[in-house]
Amino acid sequence: MSESRKHYVRPLDLKNGRIDMAHGAGGRAMAQLIDEVFARRLGNEYLGQGDDGAVLPAAGGGRLVMATDAHVVSPLFFPGGDIGCLAVHGTVNDVAVMGAQPLYLAASFILEEGFPLADLVRIVDSMAAAAQAVGVPVVTGDTKVVECGKGDGVFITTTGVGVLPPGRELSGRRAQPGDAILVSGTLGDHGMAIMAERESLGFESPIISDTAALHGLIGELLATGLDLHVLRDPTRGGLGTTLNEIAQQSGVGMMLQEQALPVRPAVAAACEFLGLDPLYVANEGKLVAICAAADAEAFLAAMRAHPLGREAALIGTVHADEQHFVQMTTAFGGRRIVDWLSGEQLPRIC
Repeated sequence: MSESRKHYVRPLDLKNGRIDMAHGAGGRAMAQLIDEVFARRLGNEYLGQGDDGAVLPAAGGGRLVMATDAHVVSPLFFPGGDIGCLAVHGTVNDVAVMGAQPLYLAASFILEEGFPLADLVRIVDSMAAAAQAVGVPVVTGDTKVVECGKGDGVFITTTGVGVLPPGRELSGRRAQPGDAILVSGTLGDHGMAIMAERESLGFESPIISDTAALHGLIGELLATGLDLHVLRDPTRGGLGTTLNEIAQQSGVGMMLQEQALPVRPAVAAACEFLGLDPLYVANEGKLVAICAAADAEAFLAAMRAHPLGREAALIGTVHADEQHFVQMTTAFGGRRIVDWLSGEQLPRIC
């Protein structure tokens, strides 16, 4: 956390304070929890990289990438996917946005006593199909059962390992003034699909989760041979929080263009109806790419040539800013701050 922002955040009450839902939302409260509790006690050079995965040395001089993610989505089954395929896609993406080729997955299941075996089979079948489709097998795992009422059905944690080619460096620390900010497609699809299913909201156009593995799309971007600076999948906390994380890591500011943000009409309508901002709604099949402005059109063309990037857009630029603010030029020509997500917009969405 920068010196300029420390004064705006009250330290955690580590003696009498308690965890609340905001601490898992991906926003400012979660960043503070990670900084003041986990990083200060578990910190090391690899955890300190601050990206979606850690780059690790391997025998023989190579490098590995390792990433892990816990999945607590509710409901377990939703339009476009379920917790099984989501667990595969989410961890494969965390490895892939580091520039690595995902190789293997581990999976840990926490099951609640009384959970229907038919639902478990459906989830594991979906997980197996997703792993086979992306070519990344589940090679080890663990299963625990907790008493009825203490597990909410099933929680899944997946860990992924991949290999990083020599010379490739993708990190939230590499954004530079003058860079372009790209997104691979429409925002908020996953979070609003979960919300619509959870609350039984009927919309004229159904909202489908965008959950998908992005390593194929990322491979096409890397195949251009041009220099990508940052890749990130904007999951919990949405695009707004993800860009704030990158701005902090790189020590830069950002300026977005509201009219350039791709949002499906059904998602925009649902967000307006519920009083939500699409910038903070989770995505599970989209990526943010930051690159030199001169390379932006080539990367956009590569994205749009892939099925998962057909609606890719250039949405803003990186600039020098000692305060590391993310701002947006609105459709009316004004400006507003796109701050970290505060509180919890949508709990249990991934």
